[in-house]
Amino acid sequence: MHNTERAGDASRWGELVEGLHGRLEELVELFVTRVQEIPEYADNRVSLPELRNTARETFRRLIDGLRDEKFRHSNSHGSQDSLARFASELGAKRARAGISPEALISAVRLDFSILWADLLQIADAEDAVLLTSHVDQVWRVVDEFATQTHSSYSSERVRMAQEESNIRREFIARLFSKSELSADTISQAAAALVTDPEARFSIVAASGDAASKLRTIATQGGWLQPSQRLYVHEFGGSTYVFWALPRAQGAGSGGAGPAYIPAAITGIPCGYVEGFSGLRSLPSAARTAERLALLLHPADRGPLTAAAAWARLAKQQLQDAGLDLWADLESALSECRDGERERLTETVRNFLHTGNITTTAQELFCHRNTILNRLNRFQELTGIDLAVPAQAARLVVAWA
Repeated sequence: MHNTERAGDASRWGELVEGLHGRLEELVELFVTRVQEIPEYADNRVSLPELRNTARETFRRLIDGLRDEKFRHSNSHGSQDSLARFASELGAKRARAGISPEALISAVRLDFSILWADLLQIADAEDAVLLTSHVDQVWRVVDEFATQTHSSYSSERVRMAQEESNIRREFIARLFSKSELSADTISQAAAALVTDPEARFSIVAASGDAASKLRTIATQGGWLQPSQRLYVHEFGGSTYVFWALPRAQGAGSGGAGPAYIPAAITGIPCGYVEGFSGLRSLPSAARTAERLALLLHPADRGPLTAAAAWARLAKQQLQDAGLDLWADLESALSECRDGERERLTETVRNFLHTGNITTTAQELFCHRNTILNRLNRFQELTGIDLAVPAQAARLVVAWA
């Protein structure tokens, strides 16, 4: 009697599964209607014919998967391999269509609810126990399909991200490799980087430990607004990171006022060029940032801008030309008496910073006449008149 009941259950379950096959088109239309309630499917990222065809093949394979074991092995379309292959293809297609993982999961979940609801609709009241005994089977078949679909989707997303990253790196390398960029190169690079080629940009450059810190922060992207992107380039032992400025910020860049320095890089010694115009200017800006990075002092604890380092740049240029202002100054001050050099140097440095004798006297707790006497003594030794800007500039460069 027990075996007879089990045989009857299997036969009745087969009838219900066949009933689902007979209602395939109704299941497809119900799925298409409900899946379009998901915004990413409603905006035609996947066409209606594609949705219908995919739903038809999905339900056909899922229903075949609900057959009893002996029937599933005799039906090639209902085999697990067929369902797995279809799920893999579907996951990859949805990734390429730009469907988000959340939207994909929501769509796949519809399969179980639609199948189960239809089973309840075509079943009789006497089938309640039979349906209860098969609910795990229905869920398992749909869950295996969903798992394979999501796995394939994730793999395709990773592959696409790697491909996109490779393309970006290729175009970034092109931008850095040429001093004169063609209009086509700039246009193609801007498209690959998803940025405006005429926007204003900022760039930082670093080497050694600072470069490692810069790469870490660039990976996190913490100093930018969510809509902004960071672009990283490695070359010759240096790390470069550049990004487009927001319109409001970019419009004010390059004018008067202090440069904007993102908080995340304030503690990283690096060369920093802010607010240069367009991708066409990237090669020269990168060279400037690299040059600034080479001028960093051990005491520097943050980004070095051209505005702050102009004297260092000038000093380096003069040294490269064989002119050493520092050596000339050292020679002139060698005639100082005991302790005199320290007092003169402190006074002159302070005066160069303040530009005011009274303020210098207050900061050094000296009489105004004392400051004047020291400045005169400095001029006597070095021949540099600090009241003459061109001569004062020589001193600023020498001490840079």
